[in-house]
Parts: sequence; C-alpha cells; structure tokens
Amino acid sequence: MKKYLNFICFSFLVFNGANAQGLLRKQEQSFTRQDTLRGSITKERAWWDVKNYHLDIKVNPLDSTISGSNTIKYQVVQEYKTMQIDLQNPMEIYKVVQDGKVLKYKREGNAFFVELVASQKPGLIKELTVFYGGKPKVAVNPPWDGGITWKKDSNGNPFIASSCQGLGASVWWPNKDHMYDEVDNMLISVNVPKNLVNVSNGRLKSVKQLKDGTKTYNWYVSNPINNYGVNINIGDYVSFSEKYKGEKGDLDCSYYVLRENLAKAKIQFKEVPRMLKAFEHWFGPYPFYEDSYKLVEAPYLGMEHQSCVTYGNDFKNGYRGRDLSGTGWGMKFDFIIIHESGHEWFANNITYKDIADMWIHESFTNYSESLFVEYYYGKDAGFEYVRGIRKGIQNDIPIIGKYGVNQEGSGDMYNKGGNMLHTLRQIVNDDAKWRTILRGLNSTFYHQTVTTEQIEGYLSQQVGIDLNPFFNQYLRDIRIPTLEYYFKDNKLGYRWTNCVPDFNMAVKVTLNDKEEWIKPKTEWNTMSVTVENQKFEIDKNFYVAGFNITE
Repeated sequence: MKKYLNFICFSFLVFNGANAQGLLRKQEQSFTRQDTLRGSITKERAWWDVKNYHLDIKVNPLDSTISGSNTIKYQVVQEYKTMQIDLQNPMEIYKVVQDGKVLKYKREGNAFFVELVASQKPGLIKELTVFYGGKPKVAVNPPWDGGITWKKDSNGNPFIASSCQGLGASVWWPNKDHMYDEVDNMLISVNVPKNLVNVSNGRLKSVKQLKDGTKTYNWYVSNPINNYGVNINIGDYVSFSEKYKGEKGDLDCSYYVLRENLAKAKIQFKEVPRMLKAFEHWFGPYPFYEDSYKLVEAPYLGMEHQSCVTYGNDFKNGYRGRDLSGTGWGMKFDFIIIHESGHEWFANNITYKDIADMWIHESFTNYSESLFVEYYYGKDAGFEYVRGIRKGIQNDIPIIGKYGVNQEGSGDMYNKGGNMLHTLRQIVNDDAKWRTILRGLNSTFYHQTVTTEQIEGYLSQQVGIDLNPFFNQYLRDIRIPTLEYYFKDNKLGYRWTNCVPDFNMAVKVTLNDKEEWIKPKTEWNTMSVTVENQKFEIDKNFYVAGFNITE
C-alpha cells in the first residue's frame, strides 16, 4: 500500500479510532474545586457586571512587592449579597470597603467571598474598594508560565513586567478573574521610583510627582479589556512615536524601549506600519484607535496586552532569529511584532469566554502570519509559509480544552489551527469572500467575548455550508482525515477515513493534470475515468492525508 502525505510533520501518527480513544483517555485529568472557582461563572460572579476598575498600586523593586487597591464599579444584574473577588496566593486582601463600611470576607484558596451589607437591587450601579498587597508569584518561564518578571537591564536599573494569560490577572491584582465579563473601561495608576517609567494600557493621562520622590503614572483604557490583557511594564524607558494613517484616520503609535536599545528599535519597529497596513486589509480597522497602539520592550519574549503589546524578540526578524516555517519566508518579518499584534484583532477585539476556546485567539493569529507574508510577498509565499509550519503539529490532544475549569487545549491550536483555517479558505475558494469573512468576524463580534459555537455558526452561515463536521474533525479530534482512493475498471473510488462519522469535506484534486473538486464521504463513491491508474494528487493546501489502496 502506497501512502501519500499531504503535509510535513516531524512527529506524525495517523490515529485509528481505537488509538485516538486510548490517547484521549490518557489525557483525562482530575480537577479541583479551585479549578472550578477559577474557571466557571459561579453564582458569586454571575449576579454583577463589572463596569470600571481603578487599579491604584505601588510597585517596589527593592523587595519585589505590589501593594495598593482596586476600586470596582459594577452593575447589579441579580439580587445577591456575596461577591467573589479573585487574588492568588501569596497575595493578600487586607480590607474591603463599601459605602464607608468595612466588609467581612472569607478566603477559599485564591477566591475571596465578600459579604455585602448594602442593598444590591438589580440595575443599581455600586462600587467597592479592595485593599491588598504582597509578593506576587515570580514568572518562571514568561509568558507561558507567568506572573511578575523582576530583572535588571545592562545598567543595573530595574526591568519589571507582568504576563499572566491562563494563570490569570489575579496573580498580581484583585478582580473578577473570568474572561466572560470584560470591564468597560479602566484607570491604571502605578507608582514607581522616580528614575523609572511605567507603561500600561490605553493612553497616558498624567504623571504625578509625589513628595517621597516617586512618580505615579495614570493610564486610561477607554475600551473593554480582558483581565490578562492589563499589564505593567517598568524600566528606564525612552520613547518615540508616529501617526499611522489607517482606515479610521490617524492612529497614534508609541514605542517604549530601554535607553540602550533606542537606535535598534527605530529600525526594527518600522515593521509596525507594515503590520497595520496588512492586518487592516485582512481584518478591518485596528480595534482600539481611541486607546492608541503601543509596542513596549519587555524582559521576556512578548505578549498581546491590549494597546500595549510587549516585545522581547532581540530586534531580529524571525522568531529570535529562526524561521519556524523552514521556508525562508519566516525571516521576512519580526515574528513577535506580527504575531502579538495580530492578537489585537483575535484575542483583544474578539475574546474567548472560556480558555477552553483559546483556539479563537491562537488559530486566527497563527494564520495571520501567513496573511502578512501573502500581503507583501504574494499568495504562493503565504501558502508556502502556512504549509511549512505543519512540521510543528503534534496531534496529541484535541485543540478545545475542558470547559469551566480554566483548561486550555492542545498547543496545536497554533499550527494545526492555522492550517485548519487555511483548509477552510480552500473550501471557500474565493479570496474576496474569504477576506470579507475575516473582516466580518471583527465587525460582527466587535469588542465581544465569544464561544466556539458562535464562531462556528458565523463561519457556517457565511460559507454557506454546515461546518459542524469540519470543526469536529479539526478541533475536537486528533486524527488527520485521510482520503482513501483506488482505480479499477475505469472508475476512481474514494472515501474519507480516519475521521469523525459525518465528515464530508469537499477537496480539490489533480486528476491526470486537470484540477477537479470531489465530495467524498465516509462511504465509497466512484466517478468514471478514461484511463486506469491516472495521476492523482490532493491539493497540498488541504491539511489531510491520502492513501492509494491499489498500489
């Protein structure tokens, strides 16, 4: 039997049903009450809608502490009197105050349950202030294993930053730490030693000099923002800026880097206008004109903090100087600037409600890399790039994680997810329509938190096909769909195997040097051919495998 593979993969297995189920059983996990408190919409969260935060903190590099308060303005949705506020060990809440009264609370791990005494009638706008402090978790391997990074630059100055996706913003400040409820707007006040600068999200409203010689930077975010997107960046920063003439007018772009890297940044950050031009073409207007765009040097690789993208790619093209696709096209752009900025559309504009649906952030943003390449270097280059990253696909566990327990799925949400979308583009088979769909996603779900079902439903509607089997195959299964085919008696037989029961994706093939579309199902189908054993090739832009069972 001859095997035809339609992709490249360093560690590749074609799983049959039994193998897939066995592997899935191995991946089963047990979860704790803490996982549920972190990952679900508890009744202590559901009754109130957060409207505004004023995070007012002091960051002390000498002892690696953060202390201060968060004033939470919220609207009552349902009458209830217990509020869940999240803050992770070893941080402590010292006091909670509402209407001048100190409130009682109980701590259960990383969740604090505050007992309110004032009336909480539906429709009321209320606020309370949480006072807290301590030494937050130190980031072990940021941004993947995050927290706060405490480093020093080459001149011995403190170089500090937050990164907390997955782990949660409550690792360093108290909030409603669930993605479903984004705060509408936010004031971030950060007090630092006088020789340092703090850069956070939104626009800088003021810098106040205090009598003790410290400075407080006040940043205001006017758009909804997810919790992990809120950040602090503290260092001996210098800055420069420019205006980008975009689809919604002038976009203020500001760049903050360590003093020693200013010259390099002025060259490397020319990538930003190129990024904006390409992504506004594909995805629509940058979603946060009101809050500007900032690129900020950080003491780790980088992260998609909203309107305050962090950067640590050593001022090099590629991924720290490497081409992840192995095609050469990955060295044509700075991976961190392009990828992390792509998240402004998919992560910050459109945000998952539950981290189990993290593919919505990462699959589209992974695919944005190839769209950037395509915009500047042509369609063939973009297609080659996305096919090149297939070698990183593991097919280990499903892309979608378990809901309600703060669990993300497989890392395949990046490379496999990008190739899933590239495959979907082939099905659409209309580049103008595909672009309209991508832009439509960002307008339809503008500044919203969403579920996989919403995104799947939108795509099915726009494509005009029931894509449920397609997404079940690529998001919820680990097998690679395999097109079996044979030639016999002037017939070509074909079917899908290694797939979910109702998988029925149309696929483009070359038959005797002529492109054809066939519509296999899981049962054998046949079509007439003029010559036995004709040349048969599956379009390489579909992420599938193929077997010729006649050889």
